[in-house]
Amino acid sequence: MTRQRSTQTMKPATAAKKLGVFLDATPAEFRDGVISRDELDALQADPPAWLRDLRRDGPHPRPVVADRLGVSISGLARAGITEPLTTEQITALKQEQPEWLGRERATRAESQREAARIAAARPPERPGS
Repeated sequence: MTRQRSTQTMKPATAAKKLGVFLDATPAEFRDGVISRDELDALQADPPAWLRDLRRDGPHPRPVVADRLGVSISGLARAGITEPLTTEQITALKQEQPEWLGRERATRAESQREAARIAAARPPERPGS
């Protein structure tokens, strides 16, 4: 006897996070239901126009904003940026090059160098351990 696999579903907030979009900017039908794993896979494989537009123009959630600016999410918070930003706003910040942006980029780069140093110093894991 074979068991019927249940469909995995997720809340719209989880799906939006996985898609890298700001939930409040998504269409109502996306926000108001549950999203199955198959629906999420379909959205990733062949994004509809609204998803392509959101990914291109925003507003973008903090992790995307931080990544596009080359800073950490904590760096955004330290700079007082707590709201989603559009691609246009991100581009303007990059052109302005405020002092905090240079400082936070340097902080992130140092953190990444330190993480790489620690990883390189760690003994390799043995298979089967």
